[in-house]
Amino acid sequence: MTGGRRFTVQGTNNAFTCGHCGAQVEPLQNGSVRNHCPECLHSKHVDIQPGDRACTCHGLMTPVAVEQSGKKGWLIVHRCERCGFTGRNKAALDDPHQPDRWDVLVQVSARPSW
Repeated sequence: MTGGRRFTVQGTNNAFTCGHCGAQVEPLQNGSVRNHCPECLHSKHVDIQPGDRACTCHGLMTPVAVEQSGKKGWLIVHRCERCGFTGRNKAALDDPHQPDRWDVLVQVSARPSW
């Protein structure tokens, strides 16, 4: 392989309670790691590398924008309310058990530029 690292999810895929809306969030069913609430799209700043749960910030990550990637599909842009870190997470619209809410994704995409 040339020109970069290959993405590998190394973390855990555990259920959690959303720190923003209180929803009970189940693990993803597609082999990836769930990193945001499917109800409100908020996340928690817990990763340094995707899925590693090694970040000590633990601030609430607010969805501030939505982007479309030809390779990855819809991406949710999150900004940490505590430290200001900005990251992107793939939307989980195809999860058979608990998919991300399309209407909330549309609401985030309609917000003014962050």
